[in-house]
Amino acid sequence: MMEVQGRIKMIGETQTFGTNGFRKREIVLTTEEQYPQHILIEFIQDKTDLLNDYQVGQQVKININLRGREWINPQGETKYFNSIQGWRIEALQPESVGDNLPPVPPADAFEPVEDLNDDDHDDLPF
Repeated sequence: MMEVQGRIKMIGETQTFGTNGFRKREIVLTTEEQYPQHILIEFIQDKTDLLNDYQVGQQVKININLRGREWINPQGETKYFNSIQGWRIEALQPESVGDNLPPVPPADAFEPVEDLNDDDHDDLPF
């Protein structure tokens, strides 16, 4: 499984082609790395609806498949084309340190210990 993460730069309208009703919708994702890349990803058929709830500027993760095809032009030359097809998209929350940890209560939320005796020893087995 391949995925790409970044910020949505553009979401296109759904396009319909031919008599068979083939549908395609494109999104451009800008990666957030030293040299950001603007990656065109296409969603096809029923997957075009997955983009309805997303907006430009949102941080997302998109699961993708790489597709390649061969085409012979009228002059007999073979050409190759690649495309990136998305099949799942999910919003990312801004990451911060300790995202997976429960919130730490303030120090004054604890009762002070009054019966602590230095002569008592831990009964822990290690």
